[in-house]
Amino acid sequence: MTENERIELANLLYPDLKHDTKYYEEKYPERKLAEGAMVTRYAPSPTGSVHLGNLLSAFADMVYARQSGGSFYLRIEDTDQKRMIEGGIENITSVLHDFDILPNEGYSFGGDYDPYIQSERTEIYQTYIKDLIIKGYAYPCFMKEEEIQAIREEQEINKTKIGIYGVYAVDRDLSLEEVKSRIDQGEEYVIRLKSFGDPNKEIEIVDCIKGKMKFPEHNVDTVLLKKDGTPTYHFAHAIDDHLMHTTHVIRGDEWVSSLPLHYQLFQILGFKPVHYAHIAPITIKDQETGNIRKISKRKDPWFGVKYYEENGIPIDALHLYLATITNTNFEEWYLNNSDKSIEDFHFSFDKQAIGGTSFDEAKLVNLCKTYFSRKSGKEVYEETLEWAKKHDFEYAELLEKNKEDMIQFFGIEKDGPRPRKDISKYSEVKEEFSYAIDELFEKENYSKYDGDKVYDVELVLDYVDNHLDLDTNNEEWFNQMREFALNNGYAASPKDYKNDPDSFKGHVGDICEAIRVMITGRLKSPDLFSIMKILGKDKIIKRIKMYENVCIK
Repeated sequence: MTENERIELANLLYPDLKHDTKYYEEKYPERKLAEGAMVTRYAPSPTGSVHLGNLLSAFADMVYARQSGGSFYLRIEDTDQKRMIEGGIENITSVLHDFDILPNEGYSFGGDYDPYIQSERTEIYQTYIKDLIIKGYAYPCFMKEEEIQAIREEQEINKTKIGIYGVYAVDRDLSLEEVKSRIDQGEEYVIRLKSFGDPNKEIEIVDCIKGKMKFPEHNVDTVLLKKDGTPTYHFAHAIDDHLMHTTHVIRGDEWVSSLPLHYQLFQILGFKPVHYAHIAPITIKDQETGNIRKISKRKDPWFGVKYYEENGIPIDALHLYLATITNTNFEEWYLNNSDKSIEDFHFSFDKQAIGGTSFDEAKLVNLCKTYFSRKSGKEVYEETLEWAKKHDFEYAELLEKNKEDMIQFFGIEKDGPRPRKDISKYSEVKEEFSYAIDELFEKENYSKYDGDKVYDVELVLDYVDNHLDLDTNNEEWFNQMREFALNNGYAASPKDYKNDPDSFKGHVGDICEAIRVMITGRLKSPDLFSIMKILGKDKIIKRIKMYENVCIK
């Protein structure tokens, strides 16, 4: 077709468009950001539940934009209406809020580049398609599904590239009259790219994570607009990323194979290319086969985001884990910088794994324990209470009833050089600290004690009644314990007992163990003196007598 014929064709296909491309270029001007500021986007399709891989991508979008003084926005890519699920969009926005991965702008957040949902941008896409038709880079294709399927089967038999290109692109050079005639007959059509690529030539694309990659030029006449006038992902993302001035597209590496097409689209549209950063998939070792595979919704509970909320994994701790996946050097930095947070760490694409990143539950648990160890007793109380109000109302009521004591219990051993790491999620707090609340302690009835010793109740009662001083400090208390031990036939230290076991009934640690079991119902607990100070003498004596009734046969 001549240029005039292409103009006539474009006006025939899109007679009612209100604006031209210049209008949209002016409507969405360059952002006023400092040099080097990144503009990233989380652009999910509401066709399924949000999963861990989605969170990782959105998290990376957030931290790179934040540290560079840029902008992170949410765009909903809902052009695939057939696969959309009910409540899919609401699920996306609620998960971002629940997991504190909050865009600066976008769908439901507002901003200057709206609408941030593709179904409301159809006229924009058609305007750019109209321009491509005029320039000779796109054309209407009337091929039916049966024709396309027959071509695919022939290509599979001949083991040639799959797609509509070359001799297979039968509508590529239709005359204006032929196009008019077929439209008049009511034939449906898509708009295809008129690719200029030569598969015998190579292009080089630099990925922010994977580095330099070479591909054959794209030569397939890919569909840009579907029969209903809505765009394909390939075309829509190019238009939107350009008009919203995205600088970096961070996405899963399943999109790597599409790079030649996307590179070509930016070329023919006259856009400055974005920087692509393709994230390796999260993998896991299959327990049945021993093989490494992608994390799976069907097989792995960690895949869905509900797992983290329901099991009480702190949002900030999950951020820490996502940071370890985003940059391989983050974990060591975090563990060595107890006074710093994620905001203090500098993320870099060259520290991101190129191959698959294995899901490591042990690492997640360790990071969660470190997270809790750095929280004050009050912070642990408040966060646990908030979680319990949603997932364990009965425990929430007990926490509120015992607020001051629980803050003290949660704060035991927090100020030393090695704060204890006994919990990794909110769902563990109730069981780990069950001895702290009378109702739970009595309900357990010493079921958590798995030892076989029977302790001397009279000795412990004598100590508590006549020698325990709760108004002193930990060091002085233990000195008094050593003295009590010696006066009652016990060695003042395990070493002394080991050197001369026949001279002693046991050592001071045995008495402490007896007290610990009687007042906590377990062999291991945080600092014993701290627990006794919080409980007070009356409760201690009450629990010793409870032990006598339950455990002394």
